[in-house]
Amino acid sequence: MKNLPRNISNAEIANQLIRSATSIGANYIEANESLSKKDFLMRVKICRKEAKETIYWLKLVEPSKEEEHRGEWLIAEATELMKIFGSIVEKAK
Repeated sequence: MKNLPRNISNAEIANQLIRSATSIGANYIEANESLSKKDFLMRVKICRKEAKETIYWLKLVEPSKEEEHRGEWLIAEATELMKIFGSIVEKAK
């Protein structure tokens, strides 16, 4: 985030990106502390949704030339998280 070009669109996108990315971890913690299977599944589904949203924001950001590879890597990581949470949902059903 620190190395992104300073412009209005990146500033707004960065705020949204931080919210969605940090929500993944917060909801995963909540899932692990859930009181029921239904609550667990709901939280994991939220994790998956937030991972999808994070991918969206990462695709919208306008990186510098030096940061393009890092952006691709972050999208791959968020995609992997999305798949993991999807697998958890399918196995828990």
